Amino acid sequence: MSIYDYLSAHKERFMEEWASLLRIPSVSCQAEHQGDMLRCAERWKELLLAAGCQKAEILPSAGNPFVYAEYSCSESDVPTVLVYAHYDVMPVEPLSEWKSNPWEPEIRDGRLYARGADDDKGQAMIQAKAFEYMAQTGQLKCNVKFIFEGEEEIGSPSLEAFLEDHKEMLKADIILVSDTSMIGKETPSITTGLRGLAYWQIEVDGPNRDLHSGHFGGAVKNPINALCEMLAQIVDKNGRITIPHFYDDVLPIPDEERAMIAQIPFSQEAYNQAIDVDDVFGEEGYSTLERNSCRPSFDVCGIWGGYTGEGSKTVLPSKAHAKVSCRLVANQDHEKISRLFADYIQSLAPKGVRVKVTPMHGGQGYVCPIDIPAYKAAEKGFEIAFGKRPLAARRGGSIPIIAAFEQILGCKTILMGFGLEQNAIHSPNESMDLEVWEKGIVAVTEFYRQYTVNH
Repeated sequence: MSIYDYLSAHKERFMEEWASLLRIPSVSCQAEHQGDMLRCAERWKELLLAAGCQKAEILPSAGNPFVYAEYSCSESDVPTVLVYAHYDVMPVEPLSEWKSNPWEPEIRDGRLYARGADDDKGQAMIQAKAFEYMAQTGQLKCNVKFIFEGEEEIGSPSLEAFLEDHKEMLKADIILVSDTSMIGKETPSITTGLRGLAYWQIEVDGPNRDLHSGHFGGAVKNPINALCEMLAQIVDKNGRITIPHFYDDVLPIPDEERAMIAQIPFSQEAYNQAIDVDDVFGEEGYSTLERNSCRPSFDVCGIWGGYTGEGSKTVLPSKAHAKVSCRLVANQDHEKISRLFADYIQSLAPKGVRVKVTPMHGGQGYVCPIDIPAYKAAEKGFEIAFGKRPLAARRGGSIPIIAAFEQILGCKTILMGFGLEQNAIHSPNESMDLEVWEKGIVAVTEFYRQYTVNH
């Protein structure tokens, strides 16, 4: 039976099983849903066993439980694929902006609407149903393991320790993740890179109290002025970050990848209009799409101090604060960058103020080579499902867990994501395009075929 015949024969059951997950309000950041987290984990255990796994269990962690399941191929000397997903979702508020009940799936205009329809219950179901088809029809020629967590939307605080504690159990040749997006429905793509992150809070102390700006202005260093002077020196006029040794570990973008980026449909004019700016700024020598995905950046995320209330108050403030971040690229270590930044800020501090830099959080970047067998298998899967070769596309955001997989488990991750921008993840009226959802299942089944043949 072909995958298309299987989808047609089991479509009603697939949709109901998907809906059974979406009806569970597994919101990890809200204590009132603690019981729902376990309910959702238990439901995934049932579904993975029914799909063909020989073993499935709920495993405890410091936070919400993990779902672990496995399928062992009867053939020897075959590769092992580890499938990762998460079953927790974002809150649904504001409820008034939803056109239908976020916990009761509704199909409209070829889309399924519900919280988690895409992120990540819909995409996890793509993986589960592709596996089911391959296992139930006797075509699966590899071992498959599943690890689903319930804390991704709160930063996966329990994941690294869980990986360390279960390294042998989770041992695999490649990790498969469907929790990312494509460029567009007509422009399939595979996410090949994610930027890392380093984040700090800066505090600048000056006089021991707020001072009268008439009595002291011009005679005492203003902490807000000092902070602005320091921050203004971190990026030069050519868009380069001036922190010493910041670029030491930055790898150049391969020519083949730059050529793929150039093929991504993109209008600079439309981009500018969408965010209402008359021009863009970034590192000289790179396009906008290269700057926001393949190159590092520095941004002031927030800045405050002094009097900001109604009316005027002529004070020279005693303190100033800022929250700042760097998006990093693969091979840049966020802890090393954190130290370099703290040292550099201290070196820029003028006399008359004291500076404190507090690292807040960070994560490593990630790049997947586009010439390894698993990537080629995913590429072929997309090509068969969507009718065209997918573009390799790095993303500017950060998913620290992907780098953690590589560091702890020692294997690469293939990001076979099927989300679309219009799916509105994390927002009211989240949805999944049903045509894309079915094509995603086709793509993953073909991944298994191609990977096991060429591994």
